[in-house]
Amino acid sequence: MMDMECSLKFLTSICMILFLLGSYAAYESVRLVDAREDNEKHYVTLQVDASNATGRPIPETLFGIFFEEINHAGAGGLWAELVSNRGFEAGGQIIPSSIWPWSIIGDESTISVVTDRSSCFERNKIALRMEVLCNSSGCPSEGVGVYNPGYWGMNIEEGKKYKVTLYVRSTGDIDVSVSLTSSNGSLTLASEQIIALASEVSKWTKKEVLLEANGTDDGARLQLTTTKNGSIWLDQVSAMPVDTYKGHGFRNDLFQMMVDLKPRFIRFPGGCYVEGAWLSNAFHWKETVGAWEERPGHFGDVWNYWTDDGLGHFEFFQLAEDLGAAPIWVFNSGNSHNNQVETASIMPFVQEALDGIEFARGDANSTWGSVRAAMGHPKPFGLKYVAVGNEDCGKKYYKGNYLEFYNAIKKAYPDIKIISNCDGSSQPLDHPADYYDFHVYTPAKALFSMSHMFDNTSRDGPKAFVSEYAARGKPDANKGNLLAALGEAGFLLGLEKNSDVVGMVSYAPLFLNTNDRRWLPDAIVFNSSHLYGTPSYWVQQFFTESSGATLLSSTMEGNSSYVEASAISFQSNGSDYIQIKAVNFANVTVELKVKMTGLDSKVSAKKKKVLTSASVMDENSFSNPEMIAPQETILVMPEGNLTFVLAPYSFASLDLLKES
Repeated sequence: MMDMECSLKFLTSICMILFLLGSYAAYESVRLVDAREDNEKHYVTLQVDASNATGRPIPETLFGIFFEEINHAGAGGLWAELVSNRGFEAGGQIIPSSIWPWSIIGDESTISVVTDRSSCFERNKIALRMEVLCNSSGCPSEGVGVYNPGYWGMNIEEGKKYKVTLYVRSTGDIDVSVSLTSSNGSLTLASEQIIALASEVSKWTKKEVLLEANGTDDGARLQLTTTKNGSIWLDQVSAMPVDTYKGHGFRNDLFQMMVDLKPRFIRFPGGCYVEGAWLSNAFHWKETVGAWEERPGHFGDVWNYWTDDGLGHFEFFQLAEDLGAAPIWVFNSGNSHNNQVETASIMPFVQEALDGIEFARGDANSTWGSVRAAMGHPKPFGLKYVAVGNEDCGKKYYKGNYLEFYNAIKKAYPDIKIISNCDGSSQPLDHPADYYDFHVYTPAKALFSMSHMFDNTSRDGPKAFVSEYAARGKPDANKGNLLAALGEAGFLLGLEKNSDVVGMVSYAPLFLNTNDRRWLPDAIVFNSSHLYGTPSYWVQQFFTESSGATLLSSTMEGNSSYVEASAISFQSNGSDYIQIKAVNFANVTVELKVKMTGLDSKVSAKKKKVLTSASVMDENSFSNPEMIAPQETILVMPEGNLTFVLAPYSFASLDLLKES
């Protein structure tokens, strides 16, 4: 018995050792740490020339944002519309069609619901017909009808107001309850009646109600119910919070997250969203302007969901203006993922691009400028940048198509800067361009190592537009962890130092609705009521003073293979500052000594901002949204001693005030 016990103990010990060894190996595979011990300290010196003579202006537009309709970033996100499939078009044009996510309240003995093509809107003919069939005993007291859960639940807040707009017609009198309720309909948060005689609704009629919520539910739904028999047609049902940014339809909290990045530009609307898997499902701007009720919407077949296109061409320009950011419009180059237009047939696409520019820039009397003016913006938008396609350079007809776009746009608008999809970082382009697009998605360590990739790029010719970058991959970046953010920080410091050849930079993707994870990681994660920034979002906040600042000449001494740093000077509230940014991409403590020459005044330490965490695999979440977020402290140090400690795996910025 003793021998058996000893054998069992021995086997258990062996298994435990093997398990621990396996766990250690798995841990090491994702830790990506230096071979040094955690408590080892290393010393690096950053030599900074703070004189104006060697400083170089950083472009005013260096850091911005890129918005793509992916992960329900707009529909069910930034665009505050609460109703999903508001025009019943998502099920297609063949009737009867699916009305998802609408659902029926009642059973087949009391109500019949079907789609038909009777809408009064020529570009979206599908409407919903409800046949109320209650017997002589009448309908259930709560009524029958339909409800819409929005995009995984509507966020309804007590005391706030919501405007519901719908189009209705009927063969008889109507008495329809328009209600916001809890997710199962058991609790009414707000309700109003639409009552009309048959003569008032015999033709399509627009009705509006204003609902004020008496309770809060972030999983609420919109209900349209009645207890009156008869036929009722519904179309273009919208529910919008009254409280959106400037009344322009943008969800306030998501908008503020963009504002806090101080973006100097915004690239839109994609991305692959611009191309489509097929050209028929690409983003066609002309179908997204005018009254929202008349927009047909479209199925984005790259990211596989329907958009009603409430967030359209006009709204993107309005968004840029509200952010104070330069708009960068990306249009289709005649290429999708699966089909393309030959150069000989590209002119209709060229004309569509010219019309889209006229919509933004034309005076209020021009053909397309008048459409913009009719939408409430008679003053032109400040469009100065356009991109011809997205990731299309390797496609057969791209360069031929590009030249047709380039020549036509430069002839009509010589001041517009045109962005090519072809990479000019390692060799000159074989066609004219003002900027070239550069995209990179790679593991964090590889991205960190790319911090010097533009060091040897030719200083002549067009500048790089790094319009999509991110550390990506499992387990390296996962859903957006500290390791990914630090790899990106090193890369961005390299771009900042090469801002004479890199003109603009933006992370991708910007937004993720947590209910539709099409792409990971992302900068801002949200649901119907809450949000948080990933560590990658917070890294971008370290660069909010860089655009338009002065890059100071700097060199590093010591073992700096895992450290990247830069120095800039900038003005804020009438004062002059020097900012040192440094990232430590290793599991060692680094003592960074800053030596400055060329100062024309003393400097005093003001604040230190640090981004780090207990583990490089840590991520933010709804339950702990700022587990990894910058921590600011007041810097106190002896005069003349500019020595800072960089914690293992951390990113820090140090603001120094130049005393007058």
